[in-house]
Amino acid sequence: MVGHHPPAGVAGMTPVGDRPPLGAYVAEAWRRRRFAFTLASYRLVAGLLPNRLGVLWIVLHPLAMAIIYGTIFHFVIAGPARPANFVQFLIVGVFIFEFFTGCFGGGAKSVTSNAKLVQSLGFPRILLPVSVVAEQAMRMVPVIVLLGILLVIFGEPITWTWLLILPVLAVMAVFNLGLALVVARLSVHARDVQQMIPIINRILFYVTGIFFSIDGALADYPVALTIAHLVPTYDFISISRQVLLESYSAPVLAWIAAPIWAVVMVVFGTVFFWRAEARYGLSD
Repeated sequence: MVGHHPPAGVAGMTPVGDRPPLGAYVAEAWRRRRFAFTLASYRLVAGLLPNRLGVLWIVLHPLAMAIIYGTIFHFVIAGPARPANFVQFLIVGVFIFEFFTGCFGGGAKSVTSNAKLVQSLGFPRILLPVSVVAEQAMRMVPVIVLLGILLVIFGEPITWTWLLILPVLAVMAVFNLGLALVVARLSVHARDVQQMIPIINRILFYVTGIFFSIDGALADYPVALTIAHLVPTYDFISISRQVLLESYSAPVLAWIAAPIWAVVMVVFGTVFFWRAEARYGLSD
């Protein structure tokens, strides 16, 4: 019949902007995972090339933060709130927290900063937050090397438990991805979310106890202490301190809560992000 066209599905095509089933969506994202890692590596290199010090800035930023906070709070934190081996305690907290903030802030901009790419190419948009987490993971390689060197300089013995930092960071990356997916979608619909992230990061910086002992500070407040032990950033940093520092022991609750946070957040984030897949190309 002249002028008659079969439905798109019958012809083996899908409507532009259509949202595929979740299983097919995740499978397609996995099939194209190389795209995410290629994008991450190019973005990392592009971000470093304009700087004279290049790759050194990856380690200089957390190192500078550790020096600043160490100098300010070394003589201020006292009593139960002052952790043993203050310097080692601080640098582990600052360096690992950098991984979280990079994924959190970058995840929020992962879709909005790639509007032209989203509108011109067909691919699972979930790969954009994935590429952010991949880029931050690449940044963590020299950071962890420097962290190990600093710990040795300040007297920490090298033990086999140091190897556990790799699976700890891997689980943390899963959590960071889930959170990046959530804020990526929220930022598409409300750019104000990106303005809130530095404020949230600052709150978490203190709640996590980067430069003071949460356990010592809240020893007389068991309910508040239990709540603090359930903060995801506290859990991952506390576990990192245990595997890297001889004198530190993370609460059992942190070991239980961290993997649960990772699984729950990545599942929720994936579904939450996928449900708006058809709308990302219309974001700008």
